[in-house]
Amino acid sequence: MAEQPTAPGESIPEVDTTTPHSARVWNYWLGGKDNYPVDRQVGDQVRQVYPGIVDVARHSRAFLGRAVRHLAGEAGITQFLDLGTGLPTVDNTHEVAQHVNPACRIVYVDNDPLVLVHARALLTSTPEGVCQYVDADVRDPGYVLKQAARTLDFTRPIALMMLGILGNIWDDEQATEIRDRLVAELPPGSYLVLEDGTDAVAPEAAAQAEQTRAEAGDPYKLRTPEQITAFFDGLHLIEPGVVSVSRWRPENTPWGVPEEVTAFCGVAVKP
Repeated sequence: MAEQPTAPGESIPEVDTTTPHSARVWNYWLGGKDNYPVDRQVGDQVRQVYPGIVDVARHSRAFLGRAVRHLAGEAGITQFLDLGTGLPTVDNTHEVAQHVNPACRIVYVDNDPLVLVHARALLTSTPEGVCQYVDADVRDPGYVLKQAARTLDFTRPIALMMLGILGNIWDDEQATEIRDRLVAELPPGSYLVLEDGTDAVAPEAAAQAEQTRAEAGDPYKLRTPEQITAFFDGLHLIEPGVVSVSRWRPENTPWGVPEEVTAFCGVAVKP
C-alpha cells in the first residue's frame, strides 16, 4: 500500500470488472449506474432470494442522513471519518454535514479504484470546509488513521462512520479489533455511527441472501443485534439505542412507524 494517498493526476489500479464489489452492488440496489454486469448479476441474485434488500439499501442511506444531521447540528460535530464510502449517490456525508455547517471537514475511505475516480470528481467540499479521499482498506486501521490525521484534528471530536463495513470482515475477532483500534484513537466527545446487516428480521431470506453473496464472491456476514450492540462497548448509546435503520429517529409521516429491515444501527458517544 502506498505511503501517500494517490494524488489527482496519478495512475490508479485498474478496475476489476470480473469480480463483484460490494460498493458497486450497493450502487445498483440504490438505482445507480456505476456498476458492471457482474455486480448487477449478484445484485439480482440476492434480490431474487430477498426482495427486501432494496428497502435495506434505501433505509440505510436515509439513516446516514438523519445521523449526520443530528451530529453536525445538535451535537456540534465538525469532523467526519467515513469508512467504506461506496460510490457517491445523493445526500453523501459531506453534503449533509456541510449543509448544516459549511465548515465541516470530511475524510472518505475506500479501496475500490472506481470509487476513487468518482470520489475525486463528485465529492467536492464547500469553500469553508474540507473533503478528502483516502485510498485505503479498513483492515489496515493504522494506515487509515495516519492518512485521516492529515485532514482531521484528532484532539477534537470526530464522528467515525462505519456503515455496512464490518459485515465485509467475516472474522468476528478481526472485526472487533478493527473497531477497537479506530475508536481508541478518537478523543472524548467523539461518536461512532455503525450499521450492519442482521439476521433478526426475515431470517430465512436474510440467510439465503448471505449465502448467495458468498457463493458469488461478494461475502457479507450477518450478525445478531446483540453482536452489533457489542461493537458499542465502552461507549454511551444515544436514544433509541440499537434498532433497525428504518426506526432510528424516523421522520414523522402519515403512514406511521416504518417496518423493520434487516440492517440494525446505533449512534454512540465516547465518554
